[in-house]
Amino acid sequence: MEYLKKALPPSDVDRFKIQETVSGILAEVERDGTDAIRRYSTKFDGWNPASFRVSPSQIREAEERVDPKLKEQIEFSRSQIERFAGLQRASLIDFQVETLPGVTLGQKQIPVNSVGSYVPGGTYPLIASALMTIVVPKVAGVPRVVAVAPPQKGAMAINQVQLLAMAKSGADEILVLGGVQAFCALAFGLEDSPPLDPVDMIVGPGNAYVAEAKRQLYGRVGIDLQAGPTEILVLADASADPRLVAADLLGQAEHGTTSPAIAVTDSREQGQAILREVENFLKWWPTAAVAGAAWRNRGEVIVCAGIEEMARIADQIASEHVEVQTADPKWFLDRLTNFGSLFLGANATVVYGDKGIGTNHVLPTGRAARYSGGLWVGKFLKTVTWQTVTDAGNAEVAPIMAAIAEAENMKGHALTARMRIESEKESLFNSSR
Repeated sequence: MEYLKKALPPSDVDRFKIQETVSGILAEVERDGTDAIRRYSTKFDGWNPASFRVSPSQIREAEERVDPKLKEQIEFSRSQIERFAGLQRASLIDFQVETLPGVTLGQKQIPVNSVGSYVPGGTYPLIASALMTIVVPKVAGVPRVVAVAPPQKGAMAINQVQLLAMAKSGADEILVLGGVQAFCALAFGLEDSPPLDPVDMIVGPGNAYVAEAKRQLYGRVGIDLQAGPTEILVLADASADPRLVAADLLGQAEHGTTSPAIAVTDSREQGQAILREVENFLKWWPTAAVAGAAWRNRGEVIVCAGIEEMARIADQIASEHVEVQTADPKWFLDRLTNFGSLFLGANATVVYGDKGIGTNHVLPTGRAARYSGGLWVGKFLKTVTWQTVTDAGNAEVAPIMAAIAEAENMKGHALTARMRIESEKESLFNSSR
């Protein structure tokens, strides 16, 4: 394995500073409640309205102001996301089965009662994030979804297209509130008009501070997953078009200056061509200031001995997005095990997954793809179990369960099993009198 370009190591100093800042905000909100949320909203966004809630009239205004063609395109993406989430939901079933005579076990899918959806709106007011983090819990059957998005700089109001996407996705409540303070409002509640009740689960992407807030709030509320800076890895053999590879790397790198963008190839010539094309694009790329910095800081080109090593390296990196631009993409589909979402063939670009082809773009980063998938309908469902046992079932299982409890020295457990055996029930009850 050879690096034609290697990324700079990330700074731990920044990570510790973010952790300290977020923990201070959370502690202050726990102590001072809504007053602290308003202080931080004023400090970071200059935003302290009488109510953070979006009114029905504001939603109607957004409906009137958004371009009709764009509304159709948003509806297309919304419907694709809804359809794919519906197929996922259909794969999760309730069932019951008699595993032994008199012993019936069952499984049930119960939606989470309330979800908070954070929709980023800083440099890029993300429309697709609203669709993916509101439509999917609604398909899962979540009765209450609260959507929050930050105010626009200068305009001091929510982005109209974002607002339309939230409303059309089925959000039950919408607030204009950003950053860590928005997560505090979702987790702790907010004295507003009317008051905002806390939610049970918080989902959605965001910057490093938002990701850290989710990490620190986990346990008090559920979260979807830990999502840091977005990532792309492109597997490209000699058959790939280096211009397309370079464009896809920079397209994803525009998210932020800390976003890893990696090309893995089995051809040194291909790797060099990718490097040249990236530099050519950066001469005119529309977001070169951000994407160029990301490429300089976090970009890599790795040359492997063959496709087996390419697959091994890809699984070690465990990237959020993995594009496969090779002669035989299915070979990688059959072998790769660690990725957030896979894009097979030159026609399948990350932007399709990001903007609403149907799969979800809230995906694991920072090598979390080794043990976690991305956001999907199952994240909003609790798979719970139940059981019922007849007298005949007791006769078979109680002696075994009691014996295992005795072996563990859990005498009380053993007694509760034996009390259900007809031959021992009376003597045990009498000894307790």
